[in-house]
Amino acid sequence: MIAEGASAPDFTLPRDGGANVTLSSFRPGKVVLYFYPKDDTPGCTLEAQDFTARLAEFTAAGTTVIGVSKDSVKAHDKFCKKHGLGVILASDEAGHTCEDYGVWVEKSMYGKTYMGVERTTVLIDGAGKVARVWNKVSVKGHADEVLAAAKAL
Repeated sequence: MIAEGASAPDFTLPRDGGANVTLSSFRPGKVVLYFYPKDDTPGCTLEAQDFTARLAEFTAAGTTVIGVSKDSVKAHDKFCKKHGLGVILASDEAGHTCEDYGVWVEKSMYGKTYMGVERTTVLIDGAGKVARVWNKVSVKGHADEVLAAAKAL
């Protein structure tokens, strides 16, 4: 898992809408990276909707919000359209960014183990350093907590 105070690994990934997104291009602004398991599942949908609902407040705090999953750009486009999402959704199909941030982990369900994305949020300051990490995120109220931390940074 990425540590607070570490340099945030840079990346360029394809995003919803067909363009690319590069982390370092947002400097000196702050960035919220939220890693989530899968488009259009209940918890992931609620999380994306909560961040979208607060997007103007994040922007006012000088902060860009980027969701990252291993879903394809096509899946992201469908997810955005279906739920009216406004956050950037980056596609990490190869999983390199998930691995760089330590969120690609072994999980278990019903006694079976498998690899998957652990719901994690990383707040990156304007210098590209990790300011805060939330591991094993519980979605309810999370966007509010991240917004408060972004405003305080």
